[in-house]
Amino acid sequence: MPVPAHLLLDPGIPRSAYRAVDLSTGNPKLGNALRDAGRCQEYLKAFLRENGWQVAYGGYLEQRDLYRGFGHFNPKGQQPREYHLGVDFWAQGGTTVHAPWEGRVHSWANRDAPGDYGPVILLEHLLEEGAIFGLYGHLSLESLNGLHAGKSFRAGERIACLGSPKENGGYAPHLHFQLIRDLRGNQGDFPGVCAFSELPFFRKNCPDPMVFLGYF
Repeated sequence: MPVPAHLLLDPGIPRSAYRAVDLSTGNPKLGNALRDAGRCQEYLKAFLRENGWQVAYGGYLEQRDLYRGFGHFNPKGQQPREYHLGVDFWAQGGTTVHAPWEGRVHSWANRDAPGDYGPVILLEHLLEEGAIFGLYGHLSLESLNGLHAGKSFRAGERIACLGSPKENGGYAPHLHFQLIRDLRGNQGDFPGVCAFSELPFFRKNCPDPMVFLGYF
């Protein structure tokens, strides 16, 4: 169900410069590089250099071992949360982030625990099928300046930029973009990964962003 959308990142980056990347547990070339921001960045740089690409993207419902190193993703006695509920867009730090559709600010936060979102913004978008929330995570601290509940953004308007590992939760620079039908009372936060047993609920509540964006 593609919905006409502006590019999420700097519109000066052509769509031909985007390339899907596999960061799952099934990628033998990756090893445990995701667990280290520097090694992950080197892996992604090499991947993009192959044909002069600028943005690596993907990851919806991808199983990743990255989260096994963070206690808040793996509560004792519970299934590990390792299935990724959004799409990541990996690009250079400071790359601008733009609203794909008209929206207004629902909430925001700086979730600065290691492995968390860092600066994150949630926008409410009104699409043909009704309201849906967009979560924009791993931003720069500067991106939170001047926000207030209900602040509106036009489609294509700049809303943020990608943060550095020091401010984005400790990751190589990227945007975590996730769509959410029901926030379940959350403010400035929503689970970005889930356990295997939770997949049936989250698959419905957090639909594939790439289907909505219709980029490729």
